[in-house]
Amino acid sequence: YSPTQPFVTKPPAFDRQGVSVDDLIDFTPELRAEALKIVANYKIGPIFTPPVASKWPGPLATLMLPAATGGANWQGGSLDPETNIMYVFSNTSPTALGLVPTDPSVNDFGWIQGQARDPNAPPPTGRGGRGGGGGGGEGGGPGLTVQGLPIVKPPYARITALDLNKGEMVWQIAHGETADNIKNNPALKGLNVPRTGRQGRIGVLTTKTLVIAGEGGFFTAPNGQRGAMLRAYDKATGKEVGAVYMSAPQSGSPMTYMLNGKQYITVATSGPGAPAEMVTFRLGT
Repeated sequence: YSPTQPFVTKPPAFDRQGVSVDDLIDFTPELRAEALKIVANYKIGPIFTPPVASKWPGPLATLMLPAATGGANWQGGSLDPETNIMYVFSNTSPTALGLVPTDPSVNDFGWIQGQARDPNAPPPTGRGGRGGGGGGGEGGGPGLTVQGLPIVKPPYARITALDLNKGEMVWQIAHGETADNIKNNPALKGLNVPRTGRQGRIGVLTTKTLVIAGEGGFFTAPNGQRGAMLRAYDKATGKEVGAVYMSAPQSGSPMTYMLNGKQYITVATSGPGAPAEMVTFRLGT
């Protein structure tokens, strides 16, 4: 093994790495206090903090950022060959990762042979995985939750522009309208919550002037439509310059092409209750 752990410093990380108390939700003092109480059952630390042996009542697991599936994953990013700036979408969601020693007396379902399971213990994790947790909803971020809200601060999805010539971040924005399960959460009633971004597996498209990407997960628009938006940003500044409605979230990277002097953008969409489709938009008239 290498005697040291290399850390990449240029370009900077495009999503959070490691978990600290500063990462925890703080919309209200009550939510913050509850988040601290939950995290006390887990081990937290900087990136590369190893998983713990999961035990009850704790530590149940190690919380890690990015998630086990990565911040960017298979969809990667989009490189502008003229400027050498890379645009990448990423998710911010912790994974609870714990280890369970192999025991021949425990079957594949985590039950000890001939012995009743402790009714107060969390669901069995078998021989690996995490020692507890909950789910998010529709782009609001999976993983541990506090009153139905992700345990870490937003944004939960972002697009980052990285200058590969200088190894520097150019800009970073929250990508995606706030998910319904966050926007309508009773614990946030009366609060002005800025756009949090919505998670997904989102590839981005870079053109001469724009960065284009669809949203992950559904949200309800002010007119009552349920769907997602395809958004365009000024690639130099990250400022949003336009958006069009889609009936379902993006599920593949957008592409663009010219036909008979007109430009088209095609994107794959799908989601719960929505069939997989290819949707094409034509620019201009």
